[in-house]
Amino acid sequence: MGLIAAGAAATSLALSAVPAQAASSYVALGDSYSSGTGTRDYINDGTQCLRSTKAYPSLIAAAKGYSLNFRACSGATIPDVTNTQLSALSASTTHVSISIGGNDAGFADVLTECAMPGWASNCNGAINTAQSYITNTLPGRLSTLYTSIRSKAPNARVVVVGYPRIFMGEDCNAFTWFSPSEQSRLNQTADLINSKTSAAAAAKGFSFANPTSRFVGHAVCDSPEWLNGLSNPIVESYHPNVAGHRDGYTPTVSTPLTGSTVKVNGKVARAADASAERLAARQRTYAGQDASITPKQFRVPDLTTAAVKAAAARAGVNLNSRASIDAADRVWSQRQAVSNN
Repeated sequence: MGLIAAGAAATSLALSAVPAQAASSYVALGDSYSSGTGTRDYINDGTQCLRSTKAYPSLIAAAKGYSLNFRACSGATIPDVTNTQLSALSASTTHVSISIGGNDAGFADVLTECAMPGWASNCNGAINTAQSYITNTLPGRLSTLYTSIRSKAPNARVVVVGYPRIFMGEDCNAFTWFSPSEQSRLNQTADLINSKTSAAAAAKGFSFANPTSRFVGHAVCDSPEWLNGLSNPIVESYHPNVAGHRDGYTPTVSTPLTGSTVKVNGKVARAADASAERLAARQRTYAGQDASITPKQFRVPDLTTAAVKAAAARAGVNLNSRASIDAADRVWSQRQAVSNN
């Protein structure tokens, strides 16, 4: 064998001995808006986290061939992320996404309060409390959390993910009473948490994925809607559905996370669905930690309680008449709108 041929053979042998580059390590952190609550299709991981292969972390991982550790969990708060999710991060983590803060601000309880008829609720008070928390407390807690993420994943590209506006000015659900002014204030609250979250992310050098513009025209009661309204089962309510994750969140998050925009086609969707058992097996190892997370969900307005009956009596409402309930709601909602101006 000549020297050139021998050298080529040696080089070929050496290259064949080099192991293939390890798959990118993607850790998805956060709450129900990242886990996939609202898609109605969840992996069997022994938890109440409601993780779905139709959620944007699974779709992005499938499209890019990333190794996904799917830690996001329905009901998670900032302390939950700190105590149960950050252990998944390491120096080898290459990509991190996180949506968090909505549960800390009590979004589910605020929505529950505002869904009641105006004469039976204090929607403005609930929103004021949430906005005060978002403005005065949330930024500091996010800063501490983001510092921990960077410390545990020093080499990762980190994307912080925001929340869409849920409403479009109309309530088409028969058993909720969101007035236009209440919907406007609730959307303003989503904008506020996005603003504070974006600023906290930028301070740590993280990217921010804002879904607001992409969800315009696809809110609750829009056609097509990417956000569920009042749903059965109730846990699905006011969360992104399959289309919301596929066409809303996936392109929004993938662009800063991966450097290119993922568009979900049939091949990507099938690859994501095929990962269900692999994802579930990995998350079962964390089931004990996830059990500490308290699920949080919207509650259907209940007009049979003693408190509501007393409020109805004060407002002169006949609870046996939907017309009476709705007429009084319009009056009280107008009063609340004026009092907030």
